[in-house]
Amino acid sequence: MEETIVKDADAEVSEEVNPSEGRTERLDKLAKGHSLASMGVGLVPFPLVDMVALFGIQLDLVKKLAAEYDVPFKQEIGKSIITSLAGGILPQTLGGAIASMIKVVPVIGQTTGTVAMPVFCGASTYALHKVFVQHFEAGGTLLDLDPAEVKSYFAEQFAKGKQLMRDMKKGSKAPTDADKGAA
Repeated sequence: MEETIVKDADAEVSEEVNPSEGRTERLDKLAKGHSLASMGVGLVPFPLVDMVALFGIQLDLVKKLAAEYDVPFKQEIGKSIITSLAGGILPQTLGGAIASMIKVVPVIGQTTGTVAMPVFCGASTYALHKVFVQHFEAGGTLLDLDPAEVKSYFAEQFAKGKQLMRDMKKGSKAPTDADKGAA
């Protein structure tokens, strides 16, 4: 039996959809999911594997943020920006690499790495999220994001992110824009 669908000619076919409607909730979900995944990667017991996995999570975050803002995504440009921003906080980044490498030391190294890496990984992902949201909200693209111009904002957000991630480790919820306030 074939079913026929009849549309009322006077019925409104569709309302125009506003892509920014519900954006805050979608962005919060991206921030939470990627920050938590980054923190989980920090628990990986194998040195440098955690850093490679973190880079993959952060690249995925940038790709999803670009899609949210209808900005063309180029993987190589995304990689370059992430690397440049991480280099902007070299002491903290170096600390993350050291915390990753210290995992090879039995007991003490694994404990230290387990404490330091989740916070570092989550905070850097949080900061990256904030930088890209700010840039895309201003109408920017991947091609015109200058890491040198946003490195102080990234470092500021990294510091905020470290506290948020410590709070999350203590049992509070994942960060949202409401928790963070407008940055």
